[in-house]
Amino acid sequence: MASGFTRRARLMTGGALGVVMTLALAGGAQAQTASQEEQATQVDEIVVTGIRRSIEASIAAKANNTSIVEVISAEDIGKLPDVSIAESLARLPGVTMQRLDGRSQAISIRGLGPDFTTALLNGREMVTTGDNRGVEFDQFPSELLGSVVVYKTPDSALIGQGLAGTVDMRTVRPLAYGRQAMAANYRHEWNDIGALNSGTTDKGDRFTLSYIDQFADGTIGLALGYAHMSSPYQSERFNSWGYPNYSDGNLLTGGVKPYVMSSELERDGYMGVLEWKPNDRFHSTIDAFYSEFKNTQVLRGIEFPLAWGGGAQAFDGACDSVGNVLTPNVCRPGPSLRPGYTVEDGMIVAGTWDNIKGVVRNDLNKRDSNITAIGWNTEFVASDDWSMNLDLSYSKVERNDIILETNAGTGRNINGALDTLGFELTSDGVTRFSSLLNYADPNLIKITSPQGWGGDVIPEGQAGYMNTPSIEDELKAVRFSVTRQLHQSPFSSIDFGFNYSEREKSFVNDQFYLGVPGGGDLAIPTNLLLAPTDLGYLGISQVISYDALGLVNSGALNLIRNPNADVLSGNWDVTEKVSTSYIRANIDHNLFGRRLTGNVGIQAVYTEQNSNGFSARQIAPGVAQTVAVSDGKDYLEILPSSNFILEVGEDTFLRFAAARTLARPRMDDMRASRNYSFDVGKNVEGAQADVNSPWSASGGNPLLTPYIADVADISIEKYFANRKGYVSFAAFYKHLESYVYNHDQIFDFSGYPTGGVTPVINEGKSSAPDNGEGGWIRGLEFSVSAPFDAFHPALEGFGAMFSASMTDSEVQPDPTQAPTTMPGLSEDVVNGTVYYERYGFQARVSARYRSDYLGEVAGFGNGRTLRSVAAETVVDAQIGYEFQSGPLEGLSVLAQVNNLTDEPFKTFQNGDERQTIDYQHYGRTFAVGLNYRF
Repeated sequence: MASGFTRRARLMTGGALGVVMTLALAGGAQAQTASQEEQATQVDEIVVTGIRRSIEASIAAKANNTSIVEVISAEDIGKLPDVSIAESLARLPGVTMQRLDGRSQAISIRGLGPDFTTALLNGREMVTTGDNRGVEFDQFPSELLGSVVVYKTPDSALIGQGLAGTVDMRTVRPLAYGRQAMAANYRHEWNDIGALNSGTTDKGDRFTLSYIDQFADGTIGLALGYAHMSSPYQSERFNSWGYPNYSDGNLLTGGVKPYVMSSELERDGYMGVLEWKPNDRFHSTIDAFYSEFKNTQVLRGIEFPLAWGGGAQAFDGACDSVGNVLTPNVCRPGPSLRPGYTVEDGMIVAGTWDNIKGVVRNDLNKRDSNITAIGWNTEFVASDDWSMNLDLSYSKVERNDIILETNAGTGRNINGALDTLGFELTSDGVTRFSSLLNYADPNLIKITSPQGWGGDVIPEGQAGYMNTPSIEDELKAVRFSVTRQLHQSPFSSIDFGFNYSEREKSFVNDQFYLGVPGGGDLAIPTNLLLAPTDLGYLGISQVISYDALGLVNSGALNLIRNPNADVLSGNWDVTEKVSTSYIRANIDHNLFGRRLTGNVGIQAVYTEQNSNGFSARQIAPGVAQTVAVSDGKDYLEILPSSNFILEVGEDTFLRFAAARTLARPRMDDMRASRNYSFDVGKNVEGAQADVNSPWSASGGNPLLTPYIADVADISIEKYFANRKGYVSFAAFYKHLESYVYNHDQIFDFSGYPTGGVTPVINEGKSSAPDNGEGGWIRGLEFSVSAPFDAFHPALEGFGAMFSASMTDSEVQPDPTQAPTTMPGLSEDVVNGTVYYERYGFQARVSARYRSDYLGEVAGFGNGRTLRSVAAETVVDAQIGYEFQSGPLEGLSVLAQVNNLTDEPFKTFQNGDERQTIDYQHYGRTFAVGLNYRF
């Protein structure tokens, strides 16, 4: 790994130096030409808008920041460069994005996943709609943001900083904007694979209204924005249970669960900013943001238990008594692979299965969430040397989910027709089938429990399952800071301040079995039947389709609360009270004739954390015993930081940063809840906690402390073409002092119920997260943004951006085990954009590549699962025209396509891409739109 990293580093260094030399020569030639023609030519002022304006504003913000940052700027009011914030972020050097259900949502910065990145809105830490701290960026309309700044290095005044990085989303400030503006945007979009499910659509709309103005001689500023989105997205999804070994030692498919998914994301976002600055000494700003987010996914398909599928019988030996053949009410034989199957490289890739009992699935995932964020910032300049700032903020998330599964088939458990399936694995790892049964026939397919799953709660099995978790996340904060101007080198000013925040996040875990009243099979009500769903990509012509949520709401099925211990122990809340004191000295110094800027500082972060929940144990099928539990921990972390920027030449800067950073653990890892057991058979004298204790458990750990890292960054930046372009080469190293991992720990079970039995020992093993040892992450980044007229005037309007990063890691929390793979880390990431913008025309093509990585996806029961994700290259394109004169001045039209090359999303296991777990085909999304700026 290290030698590969070194080879890639040498290649990238050579390429970067070549580009630097080329651009330096171009800059020199340009300077000479300018000096010769300066007196002879007078150029009219050109106001740049669109893509070039966005790039130039981003470059200026990057150059002027004292930290190492990447910046996205809006092309114009209400118009970020991409359709989502995550799409834009994924184009930045050192930043990658994971697609979830076809949407860009979760980002990684410098090889560290969403758990290590914090998100700010106007400089304030935000609550999150997910189960943990990772931000789902599609909650925030890109049209309502003026810019996004990604801090790769912190400073001591940055509150809520992340270990990987900090993403600060910023709304426009009307007084700084300085002029009146009104804009309206509209886009219509569609997906080229069509609406895959009955009762869904493949078309959607987005529109935005924005208004900015100043009043009272420019002392009052107002900005208002509204953004609506109704965005459909589709996917053909294949999912494999896994790949066990057959009796001959070859791998084969254990079972499959393929779907077609049709989703519609609806979001309404509102933004408002009110500023008052009556004089140069007083400035007060109130900003508010509100978003309503609804995501509805309809999934229909069929589940085939194969190698891991079992049979069923009325009593022990029943199948043997009838020769292991299908016999109503007596025997359902298990799946059987016919002889004559095809093997390639140790995997069975084609053949025929007998005795297959399919489970037709009509499922629904629905999420309703809303975010409220309010902030009030007041700055007061007391004198020429002293100023003060007070900031108050509040944010809250409420989220409610419905995760609904309904089952249908030919009969309940033992009964019903069996199928014969021919199968063949494609080159993508997707299994295609041929079947004998008609899974779209309502006379054959009934609501039932074809496999008898859930029989411990509902006799002969469940007809479905409904999970309705809910999240509340609330954050209150107050910050006070003072700045003292200094009049002597090396420091220009000093800042010191204090921030206090309280955050509480709760998770309510409601889950229900669905049963057919009285048992047996239920004919699908005709008023809920829909047109059959085509599974042609799978080889299955059609499956029966119906309104699953309508079926539940009609009362046709019984809802039986899941009483099991693992569900009860899934409820928790976590509270954090964080006090942060900081001091920062800002540098402005002449070092041997070179200007040196930056800052040095320190944070003292004191945290009080606590969690409440339930520990539960299973004492009988469908019967659990619970006890309320609570625990917590206080800790203090000292976090020094420094940023130095040395101007080593004209528009050439050497940056160096060093800091100690932290990332708080995942909130579900911090839960006090546990699922425990007490084995009376082991409750004997001589029992030992770590060997044969009657106690055992698994769950969270509210005593966790943060991930801690010492980081160092160095970069060289060269700006050229009047700072319209730049080239940068950066290197970073993060030494992880600690890393959270799961392992068995000795836990004190005193006070836990045992059913009246007196324990001989109160300690036993609990599998839970713990702070282990760390390791390192290191990387190289290269980026260049160049307007081509820097090379020749004839190329004016053309330009390109390119970045590449290489990241390597070795993290070993448990010294006795092999190093762990870091979630979200792709060793190689490349982004490129080529654009043209002139005379009102604009066009852009962008591509981003990331190598294999460990991604977080939804697993069984919608729980968190880490899987290997295959490398991918995603290409987007856009073309447009803006009318620059005449009656249509201010109007622009555009056309976009996302996922131009129809790149799929794929996960696999055991390092073998043939062992496909998920394969999702999304198709291309097209959009056409109008923008009008008054």
